[in-house]
Amino acid sequence: MNFFEIASSHLKDLTENEHKLFEFVVSNMEEINGKSIRDVASMAYVSTATFIRFVRKIGFSGYSEFATVIKFTLINRNENPDKNIFYTENNSYRESYLKNIEETIRVLKEKQLNLIASDLRKKPDIYFFAKDTTKHLVEYLDFIYSMAGFRVFFPRDENYRKIAEKQINSNSIVFIMSYNGENKEFIQLISELIKKDKAPLIVSITGADNNTIQNLSNINFYLFTDELKVNGVDISSRISVAIIMELILYQYIYNK
Repeated sequence: MNFFEIASSHLKDLTENEHKLFEFVVSNMEEINGKSIRDVASMAYVSTATFIRFVRKIGFSGYSEFATVIKFTLINRNENPDKNIFYTENNSYRESYLKNIEETIRVLKEKQLNLIASDLRKKPDIYFFAKDTTKHLVEYLDFIYSMAGFRVFFPRDENYRKIAEKQINSNSIVFIMSYNGENKEFIQLISELIKKDKAPLIVSITGADNNTIQNLSNINFYLFTDELKVNGVDISSRISVAIIMELILYQYIYNK
């Protein structure tokens, strides 16, 4: 019994305000667990009637079922800390892989894509910040954004990232890619950038759990993936990151 498995097929039908409620639930799952509908609606700054309509629209019969599923989703997450919300057994990995891609695309907001595409029309400098396995994917992103005519910076180690930080200004878009959203170096980087008089647009791509990088960014995109390690090395799929970044670029090209 998993909140995301129940809600996922209904996300495409949500209004903008309902998407905000969905993000609220995802970001505050621990806090709303065990609370009454009045308390949760108050936390979300909506009426109880609005929240119950939302609950039913994402696939639940009522608030009682919604609250029960939230509880079991959290229990499962705590019992399986190395497994993400869409983890499945090996014999269905292909279905899970496809589901992760579908969910990553489904929760994308056209308004956010258009906002970034609008900024891209100003031909800003593009900065990519990523570590570990994601760095290898960003080499591809560096290529396609460069071929689209952008000046791209991809500092690959901490010393170069510190130098790049000094060059970033309001004519920059900074993409931060961190699955758990709690990388200390990147949190410090964003904290310094938002202090600038000429702060850049900061776009993050993180997992769907509430996290610090998400909360510090101007725009955040959720990605879904199953965590996988081989010989102690994380080889979890980064295809969802590529999809998000490709769709941002394609939106820019489409809007030109």
